[in-house]
Amino acid sequence: MSEPDWAPLTGFRVAVTSARRAEELGALLQRRGATVTSAAAITMVPLPDDDALRAHTEALIDVAPDIVIATTGIGFRGWVAAADGWGLANDLISALGKARIVSRGPKATGALRAAGLPEEWSPESESSREVLHYLVEGGIAGQRIAVQLHGATDDWDPFPEFLDELRAAGAEVVPIRVYRWHPAPRGGDFDQLVMGIADEKFDAVSFTSAPAVASVLMRANELGVEDRLLAALRSSVHAMCVGPVTARPLVRLGVPTSAPERMRLGALARHITDELPLLCARTTRVAGHVLEIRGTCVLVDGAVKAVSPSGMATIRALAHHPGAVVSRNALLSVLPGSGTDTHAVETAVLRLRTALGDKNIVSTVVKRGYRLAVDEELAHAR
Repeated sequence: MSEPDWAPLTGFRVAVTSARRAEELGALLQRRGATVTSAAAITMVPLPDDDALRAHTEALIDVAPDIVIATTGIGFRGWVAAADGWGLANDLISALGKARIVSRGPKATGALRAAGLPEEWSPESESSREVLHYLVEGGIAGQRIAVQLHGATDDWDPFPEFLDELRAAGAEVVPIRVYRWHPAPRGGDFDQLVMGIADEKFDAVSFTSAPAVASVLMRANELGVEDRLLAALRSSVHAMCVGPVTARPLVRLGVPTSAPERMRLGALARHITDELPLLCARTTRVAGHVLEIRGTCVLVDGAVKAVSPSGMATIRALAHHPGAVVSRNALLSVLPGSGTDTHAVETAVLRLRTALGDKNIVSTVVKRGYRLAVDEELAHAR
């Protein structure tokens, strides 16, 4: 039996918003067959130029905190590296070593231990909520807590409830914002990516940080397409996040999200590979064939059929009402750039039939329109 000529993500379109390791994620998805469009949602403020980070670092050296919370490995290592560049690394490590140290997860734990700072406790779940519960349960009133945070923008701050609840429990909180972000420049590839999400030109969009989510939402607002973008994310464009912290800004807006069990880039690529076909592919038995409709192609009995944008728009409209007649005017309304001439529908159907390899898949219903010659509907996209 011959090998299939397609990969798990063949025919699916994925938008990548990562600022870091975007090429790596894109390559993982492309190897699985996806068409990838990448544009960084945020740009990083260089650590040596971050005056706020330096001021907070010097303040902690002058008066050591009672408790230190490390939330990410890369963020904690970046903080120490920045302090080293200012000639303050040894002083910072000495000050932090006087505090109780809590780590949010294994990567943060590894960074702490590499700096010679053993953690008091770390949750197995990597949950900020568990960290909060652990500290509040033990009593933190009057305690000065330094919280290392990875990523913030001028208009958005990570973990707002986390910091507020620490304060509500009586603690003085010193937020250490490592790697602050600015939104991507206007008028470039990122704007095009945001418009593409709003126009439903992708099957999925991947997020690896909450600041990237915030940047997409803010740019959509600036471009006047926020409502359309949210509508797309609530329907045909699936938000795939590296973890629950990244997903939180979308969840608050009622956008469905999914994430792998492990918050890792490779796990996210595997999650997209496993979930996107289940979410997007529409499989139907038509004219004796198994027909699977994907983002940019159709599989007929497991063979990839390259279909034009007009053909894809046509077959999606027909598959949306499997077996039912769809009028020429209804089909004309979904064809890209078709104008008002229904002859464009006849041309699109003719080319679609040729691409699919069996003219019986799409039936003509005289004077009414066209229909898929459905034998038995097997499944629908969820």
